[in-house]
Parts: sequence; C-alpha cells; structure tokens
Amino acid sequence: MAKWALITGASSGIGWATAEALAEYGFSLFITGRRFERLQNLENHLRTKFPRIETKIATFDISDKDEVKQFLKAHYADLAHVEVLVNNAGLARGIEKMQDANVDDWDVMIDTNIKGLLHVSRGVLEHMSKKKSGHVVNIGSVAGRWTYPGGGVYCATKFAVRALSEGMRMDLLGTNVRVTNIEPGMVNTEFSLVRLGDQSKADKVYEGMTPLEAKDIAETVAWCVSRPAHVNIQELVIYPTDQAHVGIVNRRT
Repeated sequence: MAKWALITGASSGIGWATAEALAEYGFSLFITGRRFERLQNLENHLRTKFPRIETKIATFDISDKDEVKQFLKAHYADLAHVEVLVNNAGLARGIEKMQDANVDDWDVMIDTNIKGLLHVSRGVLEHMSKKKSGHVVNIGSVAGRWTYPGGGVYCATKFAVRALSEGMRMDLLGTNVRVTNIEPGMVNTEFSLVRLGDQSKADKVYEGMTPLEAKDIAETVAWCVSRPAHVNIQELVIYPTDQAHVGIVNRRT
C-alpha cells in the first residue's frame, strides 16, 4: 500500500523541493497550494521522474477557513491514508515597524502561518490519532526563536508555530504520532519577493552571501520522517554558514 504525504504550499520553494525529496523516499504525494498551474507542472515533473508513485492535487487558499474546510470535507477519505503532513505554507508581509505597518499584512500572516496550519493539522490529525501512526512536520523559522525590528508580527506567528508544535506533541502522546519543527534561517526562495514585493529588493537580501536552498530544507524533512518509529526529531535550527544569527550575516564584498 502506498505511503502518502500531504504538503501545503507545494507550488514553489521548500514545498516543491520537499515533494521531490519525499518522492525519492517512495512517498506518494498529495500536493496542495493556491496556484493550480504550478501544481500541475510539479505533478507532471514527479510523474516523469518518479513513475512508481501516485500524485493528487488540491487547490485552495490555506488562509481561508472555509476553503480549508471544503478541502478537508471533499478529501476526507484520502486524508485517512496520509502518513506525513508537511505544514509548509507560510509567508511574511512587510518590514515596517508596528506603528507604521499595514494591519492587513498582519491578518494575512496570522491567517496563513497560524490559523491555516491549525485547520489543516486538525483535519489530518483526526485520522492519524485514530490509526495511531503519522508524522507532522511544521516548517517554522529562526524567527520563531529570535525577534528582529520590523518583523515582530511575523516572528510572533513563528513563535506560535513552535508553541503549537510543542502542544501537538504533548496532546498526541501515546498515539505514536510524531511532531517535528524545522526552523530555517535564510533560504533563497520566493519568501523575500513575497515579503518585499520587488525582485531587486529580494535579491539584495541574499547579496554577497550564500543562503540555504530549498533543497537543503527538503532533505532535512525527508531525513526526519525516515527515522525509525521510536525516534522523534523534535526541533532543528538550520542556518547557512554565512549566517551566525538573525541579522548577523557574513557578506563578501
């Protein structure tokens, strides 16, 4: 019987790379996101490269509670077969100080990074806890441990991911369901473009240094879920070598 993994935010970046990494480990994949065309491209790529696995697509906005509810209802039977949930969908909006920030950006971050993760997890954990097997991997951030100017609300959402990971692990004790929180530093994906809204500004974030790549995080996810059933990798903080801490970066001129 196929081993299924569900990945949110699979249309780019870490989500896309994680789909490839888990396919290498023989997982069939339920890939989800907002951009149907990109998900189709990923599905075609996976089917060509990994012909032995199965794939399914679902398009919805994880920040919209009603859309998530519809997804969970429509795919209730499919979710019963999910062994790995990768809560990857997430974003940052803006770098303004709180007194100058656009409050709509706050709502988007909270609805996506916290509520979206919660609603999807609730639907999948219902099945995992009943069958007493499964693994939830939350893609957090070093911003869930350390705060920086202009990032207070984004950091708060990732602090929440860390707290929710701890809470899940405690609530699921005795069900054999594992929970892992992976907290990357600087990763060169669409993250900065989404946050800043300008490609040239996004490029400057990684100027003069070597950031992590999406593949680096994806390989870590695959390693965590492939550990023996009695081993739970609780948390992993991953920085690029050129980053010693939030805001402390070695840049070559």
